[in-house]
Amino acid sequence: MAQHNSHRAAGRAVTPLVSANRAARGLGGAAVLGTVLVGTAFAGTAANATPAAPAAPAAATAAPAAPTEASAAKLTSTQKLRSGDRGNAVEDLQSALNDNGANLAEDGVFGKKTNSAVREYQSEHGLAVDGVVGSKTRASLNGGESIRTSGASASTSSSSSSSSSIVDRARSVIGTRYTWAGNSPSEGFDCSGLTQYAYKAAGISLPHSSSAQGSGGRWISQSEAQAGDLVVYSGHVAIYVGNGRIIDASGSKQQVVERDIWGSPKGFVTYR
Repeated sequence: MAQHNSHRAAGRAVTPLVSANRAARGLGGAAVLGTVLVGTAFAGTAANATPAAPAAPAAATAAPAAPTEASAAKLTSTQKLRSGDRGNAVEDLQSALNDNGANLAEDGVFGKKTNSAVREYQSEHGLAVDGVVGSKTRASLNGGESIRTSGASASTSSSSSSSSSIVDRARSVIGTRYTWAGNSPSEGFDCSGLTQYAYKAAGISLPHSSSAQGSGGRWISQSEAQAGDLVVYSGHVAIYVGNGRIIDASGSKQQVVERDIWGSPKGFVTYR
């Protein structure tokens, strides 16, 4: 019985090249290496994959927040601030002054520039011009009412009243004994204790130190000096009363005296 020769080796399968290539094209163009389909599963999932949904439209750009008005700096500390002080309370003060037109470094150091800015603010707002931030100046900086007066007449009037108060109080204790570190009529006065006592009559708080009093105010010439200003010596301080005269607690005379300016003062200092 004749056998048909298929010209194929026994057990060898025919590789369906055409079918493979067509399958590759039908599966989205996956690459065919020789007769092996690479990167495509024959389950047909690639060909039948659901098309990707269109990208959602980009979210609308959020509208910028409405600008808010910066709140003025507030002085939360109730401590009295003056030249030489340092810390966060002074930094808050400098910020509040800057909100009112000053141009200070907010470094927490109450130096000459801060002192000048305080005085300028006090002058513009009808406050006692002493360079000290007490309750009234603090309240004004915090938005409280201040007594605004017009021009030079108000400043002159305030200065004249303060000068008279200082001189009158100093004269009231002439003859009181000299006592080192004393600052009251009952215990006596030293030089800076007398000036500290007299300045309280004008609502001005001074430290009990001649050097600190000299550095806390503004240095002026003798021709600019007015009654109530300080005459500063090396290690001594006196109150100028005008016409070349002073009141001071004299260590050499051992009492409070009124006399002509003596020796060679270092200069004049005003707290106006």
